[in-house]
Amino acid sequence: MQRFLSLLLVFGLWMGISFSAAPAAWADFSFDTLSPCGQNPAFKQQIQSQVDGYEARITKFAPGSAPVVYLQSKIDSAKERYEKYANSTLLCGEDGLPHLITDGRLSHAGEFLVPGLAFLYIAGWIGWVGRAYIIAVRKAGNAAAKEIVIDVPLAIKCMLGGFAWPLAAIKEFFSGELVASERDVTVSPR
Repeated sequence: MQRFLSLLLVFGLWMGISFSAAPAAWADFSFDTLSPCGQNPAFKQQIQSQVDGYEARITKFAPGSAPVVYLQSKIDSAKERYEKYANSTLLCGEDGLPHLITDGRLSHAGEFLVPGLAFLYIAGWIGWVGRAYIIAVRKAGNAAAKEIVIDVPLAIKCMLGGFAWPLAAIKEFFSGELVASERDVTVSPR
């Protein structure tokens, strides 16, 4: 029961359920300082100054040379970046740089929520695979040596099995494998 209540509390906090009467706080931004990047003159000026700088450098080299090809690719990249930002929902400030709005509004979810969840998934995968590898080599006889010199076939097997780590973590949590029992945890004398 205690495990269920702690899981319920974690899930409630994760979903943003608040047990207090305090109202939600929203970051306030003004459209006087932030505007869509496609309409922001400072953003347009910044991209144009980049393009102008590359075009000025191109004149110093022979046509068709490797530096000209490289600089032309940088010009194309800057123009492509401008088009992507101009057609997106990103807001640019007076400095001409895109600003991320991370206040929980779903209209700006792609700016922080999606990359944030991808980061958490990848970080969890790395941790889960490392944990699985350590558990696997502990069962083998030569654990200390396999922690120093990695057993590559075993590590790859752990890595391929780690992609479903959220489901495996939930399974191990409910089966009791994930959390050590109270009698296995040492407590220092007070």
